[in-house]
Amino acid sequence: MFCPLFFNLDGMKYEHKNKGIVLLEDGTVFEGRAAGAQGTATGEICFNTGMTGYQEIFTDPSYYGQIMTATTPHIGNYGITDEDMESETIKISGLICKKFSDGYSRPRATMSLDDYLKRDKVLAITDIDTRALVTHIRDKGAMNAIISSVEFDLEVLKMELSKVPSMDGLELASKVSTHIAYEDGSEESSYRVALIDLGTKKNIVRCLVDRNCFVKVFPYDTSVEDIMEFVPDGILVSNGPGDPSPLTGVIGTLKELIKKNIPIFGICLGHQVLSLANGLSTSKMHNGHRGINHPVKNLKTGHCEVTSQNHGFVVDRKQAEMNEELDVTHIHLNDETLAGIRMKNRPVFSVQYHPEASPGPLDSRYLFDDFIGLMEGYKKNKNEFHKQYHSEANS
Repeated sequence: MFCPLFFNLDGMKYEHKNKGIVLLEDGTVFEGRAAGAQGTATGEICFNTGMTGYQEIFTDPSYYGQIMTATTPHIGNYGITDEDMESETIKISGLICKKFSDGYSRPRATMSLDDYLKRDKVLAITDIDTRALVTHIRDKGAMNAIISSVEFDLEVLKMELSKVPSMDGLELASKVSTHIAYEDGSEESSYRVALIDLGTKKNIVRCLVDRNCFVKVFPYDTSVEDIMEFVPDGILVSNGPGDPSPLTGVIGTLKELIKKNIPIFGICLGHQVLSLANGLSTSKMHNGHRGINHPVKNLKTGHCEVTSQNHGFVVDRKQAEMNEELDVTHIHLNDETLAGIRMKNRPVFSVQYHPEASPGPLDSRYLFDDFIGLMEGYKKNKNEFHKQYHSEANS
């Protein structure tokens, strides 16, 4: 039976023109105030625990198809600047927060968050008891939701929400990947990196260019032949949204690229598809990891890192530990889930978090340096590099 529950912050009443509503898949309802663009939005509801970096979060393609709940109380305080965009447009389906700032204090900001949301036609619902909402999601798990500032009939909203597909089994990388390959950095750079774009963030490209790489960003469905025609010294498989399992074409491409003994580095969704290419399985998490304070342990060095994370699927750790071709290199310390792997006899490694940060700490930037080290070895003597891994594979 559909029994909506209503939560009003401090008993506040809203003018109809400012009213906003949140309806969860299980029938729970929150009422608040609308900001940003007017309209209705749907998607999987999730939450991010970061205290800063809202603009980087909103423009991260990995959040495509999701309604973001901000756990930090104030959103919008420092406005918007072009420097903080991780893609050209806002990628979240909608925003839920407690306090929404119409003004901003940062001198280099170019517009308010409200104007930014209106520009990209994204709806926000504010004055929500986000602690109650996040507690509910933690208990019940991630689920679909609908938010609106124009429709308040619960039966109509419930009907629209029933049409929203589950994130489990949903392929979304094709929605955010570039359609045309493009380049960044100097062709005179020391390293050539082919980046397979499953929903890449700008800062991944920046981190490579800053390390003397010439980067060519390829669409998610690029063929092995097109990638090899670029003559890369290394391949990076980016982050992105959705379920990794439907990306069968990408998985097949990676299986072929792994055989070529070219250094490969996977980040987030890239980690998941590389794992699938190695015969591991993935599953949907109860509510995922999203924030900039997630502790990860490097099992090879014994060091711990505070990391930026954004994922709702995870690779099976037991399968990875039983796979004779893989080493488990990193684990998440909150729940001991798999956070990184490395192939024993191939120059291939990946992590289930964001070493490029944006937002977040820089503890994991060394992974880009590890990638550079693999490419340096590959470049110095490609024949010896191939012999080394071929010998190890047969030992």
